[in-house]
Amino acid sequence: MSQSQRLFDILQILRRHRQAVSGTFLAQETGVSLRTIYRDISLLQSIGADIEGEPGYGYVLKPGFMLPPLMFSEAEMKAITLGVQWVTRQTDEELSAAAQDALSKIEAVLPPELRPRLIDNDFHIGFSSLPAPAIDLRVLRQAMQQQMKLRIVYRDARDADSDRVIWPIAVAFFDSRRIIAGWCELRQDFRMFRADRILEAALLADRYPGKRRDLVKQWRAQVQEARDAMTGETI
Repeated sequence: MSQSQRLFDILQILRRHRQAVSGTFLAQETGVSLRTIYRDISLLQSIGADIEGEPGYGYVLKPGFMLPPLMFSEAEMKAITLGVQWVTRQTDEELSAAAQDALSKIEAVLPPELRPRLIDNDFHIGFSSLPAPAIDLRVLRQAMQQQMKLRIVYRDARDADSDRVIWPIAVAFFDSRRIIAGWCELRQDFRMFRADRILEAALLADRYPGKRRDLVKQWRAQVQEARDAMTGETI
């Protein structure tokens, strides 16, 4: 185990306990000597961790200490890299660039011995094979962030086209399609729209009322209610 990983583990152990944790317990949990634990505690204190205690008494980590990026575990670094890879290959150019920038910032503050692990990922995300939707994901994100309405031409499962004004509140990414959830003014209810069935899309100047997060809660509650009803029917 590297020192960076061990320091991370010590902090995590202290964070899980409200009472003082003995040095002996920390040594057993991390697989090192008690003397090494004393050195690690001193190092953590020197970089800003508010750890109180002393040998023979135990150690307590005071609330409020934030883990610096160099404290990412190996599994966390793999998860971050995998997430960045997914965003880079499955979303729009703006989000892709932002994901790469975020990864570069993390890499810049990692100690040299950990940097290769950040880019040496044994998982692979393929590039999206979905056709480009008529609605730009950047426009869709703007509509959700600013609570702006969208006018769309939508083709349903029966190949019938309709003009809709929707209030976009969420986007779901699946292997085979992208789904937009929102309030439909035509149906006066929440609906889910397949992005590949949107033929035209335009951002309107009108903002929809209320708060988007409240609408998301209402939509999720409605979806859960429908699932519960279906489950009840099958029992």
